[in-house]
Amino acid sequence: MTTLLHRAAIGLALVLASTFAAAQATSAAGLWKTVDDKTGKEKSLVRIVEAGGVYIGKVEKFLDPDTAKDAVCKDCSDDRKDKPILGLTIIRNMKQSADDKAVFEGGDILDPNNGKVYTARMKLVDNGTKLDVRGYIGVPLLGRTQTWARVE
Repeated sequence: MTTLLHRAAIGLALVLASTFAAAQATSAAGLWKTVDDKTGKEKSLVRIVEAGGVYIGKVEKFLDPDTAKDAVCKDCSDDRKDKPILGLTIIRNMKQSADDKAVFEGGDILDPNNGKVYTARMKLVDNGTKLDVRGYIGVPLLGRTQTWARVE
């Protein structure tokens, strides 16, 4: 009897784990480690949350020891001007694509280093463990991509 209960508990745990993994594979929500596409250096942790089908991302922690903890977005030209980068919303208005559940689009991303806002496209890769984040002006071909790693 104990063996049967033990097997049932293991089976339930496996089902729950696979359900969680499947949910991760189709949601950009979570904590992501950002990596500079030019230097390969870890920069920050960004938490992406979903509310009402809209995804936003905020800088939660700096990983780069060279980043001043009290850094502000001095070059921003919108409502984020002179706001602390820590806690700043850098991803706005992203929505999951109806055609491809791994793609998120329709929003924008802020580069707090230069204050520029770019049209954004995000795509889950490697079964949701990585997120390709592309910022561009005009067409996606004219932009750059960073690959972020899921932390949680």
